[in-house]
Amino acid sequence: MDRKILAELQQDGRLTVTELAARVRLSVSPCHRRLRELERSGAVRGYRAVVDPAAVGLTFEALVFVSMRQEDRDTVAEFERAVGEVEHVLEAQRLFGDPDYLLRVATADLAAFQRLYDERLATLPGVQRLTSTLVMKHVVKDRPLPS
Repeated sequence: MDRKILAELQQDGRLTVTELAARVRLSVSPCHRRLRELERSGAVRGYRAVVDPAAVGLTFEALVFVSMRQEDRDTVAEFERAVGEVEHVLEAQRLFGDPDYLLRVATADLAAFQRLYDERLATLPGVQRLTSTLVMKHVVKDRPLPS
């Protein structure tokens, strides 16, 4: 039942508890209790609007691979804190192997990306090398987690 609730919420996070209960064929009170437990346990981490980047002028997207000069605990922590402060970094993932990190960034255009790359990304703590590739199009995006 919890998986059904999660699947419905991933499709439409604005459902009322009454609508959600009807979709999963559960009465409102038990559905509400399950939903609150899913929120309390962290299975549901929040609710948000999915904004089209082009609608807010972010039409240029790149994937940036980061290789670190050194990977001691302090350098890694400092890098991760600093990259978390770069608002155009939409996602940052630490990887096994080389490269060490994958960043997904969005900017207005190539010139804005170049400024971000030169002024912010290249100066992040511990960075040895950055390699970028441009996103041509999204084939799969914002897919709900499988149930």
